[in-house]
Amino acid sequence: MSVFKMPSLGADMESGELIEWLVKPGDTVAKGDVIAVVETHKGAIEIEIFEAGVVESLDVQVGESVPVGTPMAVIRAAGEAVVENEKDGPVGETVASEKQGIKKQGDQIEKVEARQVEKQKSQKQPQKITAARAAADGQQLASPAARVRAADAGADLADIPGTGPGGAVLLNDVEHWLSLAEKPAAQPDANAEAAETRQSSSLKPGLYMAMMRQAIAAAMSRAKREIPHYYLSHRIDLQAATDWLAARNAERDPEQRLLMAAMFVRATVLAVRKVPELNGTFEDGVFSGADTVNCGLAISMRGGGLIAPALMDAGSKNLDDLMLAMRDAVVRTRTGRLRNSEVTQGTITVSSMGDNGTDSLLGVIYPPQVALVGFGTPARRPWVIEDEVQVRTVVDVTLAADHRVSDGRRGARLLTEIERLLGEPDLL
Repeated sequence: MSVFKMPSLGADMESGELIEWLVKPGDTVAKGDVIAVVETHKGAIEIEIFEAGVVESLDVQVGESVPVGTPMAVIRAAGEAVVENEKDGPVGETVASEKQGIKKQGDQIEKVEARQVEKQKSQKQPQKITAARAAADGQQLASPAARVRAADAGADLADIPGTGPGGAVLLNDVEHWLSLAEKPAAQPDANAEAAETRQSSSLKPGLYMAMMRQAIAAAMSRAKREIPHYYLSHRIDLQAATDWLAARNAERDPEQRLLMAAMFVRATVLAVRKVPELNGTFEDGVFSGADTVNCGLAISMRGGGLIAPALMDAGSKNLDDLMLAMRDAVVRTRTGRLRNSEVTQGTITVSSMGDNGTDSLLGVIYPPQVALVGFGTPARRPWVIEDEVQVRTVVDVTLAADHRVSDGRRGARLLTEIERLLGEPDLL
């Protein structure tokens, strides 16, 4: 038997609210399965399990605020004997003792959160994950199985007609809709404005945004206080990449076109392989280099705030696959459908200003990562080539890095490698 605990979904997280169980006692689970949905300041996060077995018990009720590390469920290995009384035996004792210890540690957190949450719940009784709760929060009614199937397919439940009680979307409704849809993958901007309001199932938008800003402030204050940042900046000629991108997109339909941001991410992912000390995490005084590049992508929320989900194993994706992954990440970030691995396992982050008109970006490293690469807005500038002044498209690339792990010489190597790759876009 093993105990499944509330995971930490970021350096700034102290607790989360359980808003949905996607499994029940007796269900068989496999590594990577999503078993619950937890509300944090980053929205609703799907919680994966990283071991296989059978759900023995669920020890946290929907609607509870759960401190990080609290036992939430007991998982029995396949073939292991069923426990008649969950309080008996070493696992039961472990769950009980850990719950008691964490309860004491979380008392202050609970008191603070209770004052905020009770204001929102004072006019109605807490509900299970029922149609009543979903309706009260403006959330699409749907069965757990339907939610999982729609999330896996990248479909927005708001687009699917429901045939269940009160118009709830059932699993059969999702399957039928997917069979009729020519393009099942959700489009980045389709219903994004409306869907984003569903990110918080239990908090009013004003309170939700205030909590997000407070969490961002806490995380960034910690980062600036604990991480000795150093910054490097390098302006590079982007004309070759711009021309290459225009030629490639001219032959494509609009929905299949690449964005310059995908080239920025791809160049960074390839370049950091040459400077591995910038790809990994620094915790408890030790740097741990990562075998793969899980590239965080800074995504702005329409109502304010910023989340940087990781594009898992981005180095294995070509430009087209990377573009699809980026679009998918934007949709799921703004509709509250991220997985816990995507918000906890990033190894380096890329932030691009796009068309916002800012020359450069000096970022703050997201702990426990050790580097962030920022791209300003590409612009037409005078550029000297062989003693002649030409007008070229250029971009300022900056690096924020952790001085405990690397120094300026190694940081400069990363920027010059990014320059080389963007100067020869066929290498991407």
